Amino acid sequence: MIAAIALGSNLPSAMGPPQANLREALRLLGGIGQVRAVSSFHTTDPVGYADQPRFLNAAALLETQLAPLELLQALLKIEAAMGRDRSAASRLPPKGPRVIDLDLLLCNGEDGRPEIHCSPGLTLPHPALHQRRFVLAPLCEIAPDLEHPILCRSVSELLGLLAPEESHAGR
Repeated sequence: MIAAIALGSNLPSAMGPPQANLREALRLLGGIGQVRAVSSFHTTDPVGYADQPRFLNAAALLETQLAPLELLQALLKIEAAMGRDRSAASRLPPKGPRVIDLDLLLCNGEDGRPEIHCSPGLTLPHPALHQRRFVLAPLCEIAPDLEHPILCRSVSELLGLLAPEESHAGR
């Protein structure tokens, strides 16, 4: 399976500044599969809670044998290993600063087509994928033709449909 993963960071950590956090997350992704492509790093404004540092965002394509729910659990373990605490008390304010954020965006099934998955713990494609320039722009660098299986549009088309004022829709 090939999975599209969004990466974001806006806080320093023991690894160093946000750039180092993204590099460490990519290294750790290599432990659960083979990283096939990585976008450049994009500096973006925070969304929702604005009183925080700017984010550094990227996207990666990961080839893995893990099923989508197993992959999500592996991503959460990487976040925890890097110092992210997703417990309710640590998430205040919502959409606030973080050392690392790993979002599972899309997964290709055995037929090579993006899967639709809906369970209590995971929705694929990511429900806000088509609204997020900070996710679509890096993903477009590495997989412009990847198709959203519900909207039936490529990542490149979805990025082109965003109006400037929609570029910061929900992090």
